[in-house]
Amino acid sequence: MPKTAPFAAIRYAPNADLTAVIAPPYDVLSAADVAQLAARDVHNIVHVDVPTPEEAGYQRAARTLQEWLAEGVLVMDPVPSLTIYRMQFTDATGAQRVISGVLTGLEVVDIDAGGVLPHERTTPKAVTDRLDLTRATATNTSPVWGLSLAAGLTEALAAPAEAVGELDVDGVVHRVERITDPTRIAAITEILAADDVLIADGHHRYAISRNYRDEVRAATGDTAGAAEFTLAFINELIEDQLSIEAIHRVYTGIEFAGLQRDLATCFEIEPAPEPSPGTLAEMVERGRLVLLAPDGSAHWLIPKPDAFVDVRALDGAYLEHALADSSAQVSYQHGLTETVELVTSGAVAAAVLIRPTSLAEIRRTAREGLLMPPKSTFFTPKLRTGLVMRPTAALG
Repeated sequence: MPKTAPFAAIRYAPNADLTAVIAPPYDVLSAADVAQLAARDVHNIVHVDVPTPEEAGYQRAARTLQEWLAEGVLVMDPVPSLTIYRMQFTDATGAQRVISGVLTGLEVVDIDAGGVLPHERTTPKAVTDRLDLTRATATNTSPVWGLSLAAGLTEALAAPAEAVGELDVDGVVHRVERITDPTRIAAITEILAADDVLIADGHHRYAISRNYRDEVRAATGDTAGAAEFTLAFINELIEDQLSIEAIHRVYTGIEFAGLQRDLATCFEIEPAPEPSPGTLAEMVERGRLVLLAPDGSAHWLIPKPDAFVDVRALDGAYLEHALADSSAQVSYQHGLTETVELVTSGAVAAAVLIRPTSLAEIRRTAREGLLMPPKSTFFTPKLRTGLVMRPTAALG
């Protein structure tokens, strides 16, 4: 079972304007986004979390972090703590939701060691950026997102703790509360230790934490230090604590007609209405996918009987199976509007709208030790960077 541990968190000082200094995750930011955030405030977290991509940039980020700590812009908890992180929002159905999880240190385990499990295959991606940043700053600046299979975590987090920060971004209220009571920390830690944690978002960040841990072990011989853990947000794997959207498939390397022919081996293809906000709900209700053409037309993809025998009931897996021998090259796009605009711009040959992954399939992934296709899930809302950071070594 996974180990978790409280830690002395780094936070912005109580008088900070969090709206000015907190940022979205680094991996959803464009260069323009970073420039805008950096200009918003000289203490915006992107000055540390998104350094320019050269060695001097990482060293500059480390100096900035140290200067902010020395100046009192950032402060470190005097004792180890856990942090409840709540996100209050209205979901796509119009329902009011609150997702509550805990920010804690999560054990870094070897591949296939168990306890902390991946849930989807990852795409090739350079990981040196996060590794170089961790080496330079000795800090986890942003968390991985884990899903606990243990029962009772949501209930254990229900009571409020000491409020230490709140901001409203794009209709989502992000609220953090510090827990220092040893009894409550022990109770939460015991729940987390009762079952596996499934990595929902941040597979690459978790992988570099393993690389960083191994480097620290090799350099120091220490196998019990802070590098043995990484910063994680963990919430319970239950329906009301998840908000999952689809990441749609975009295709190049083939003409639209050729893609349509390849898909027709496994799908019946029929005309569909122009995509609208209700399209995704209709797809779920009718058990269909939607093929988008560059001319703006839409087509239902209806799975043929017996076409997907022994294929997992995941739209991403269906498409991988149907296009196994196709020349089509796949990439990924989140958002209905964004996907439609990309296709009609002529930049790609076509796109396929897919349905969100079900809770049952996520749970099955964990229990059976399976992996989903890449980009099978998009967990929302996104956690903000800068509300809590975790040292991986003594700072100063």
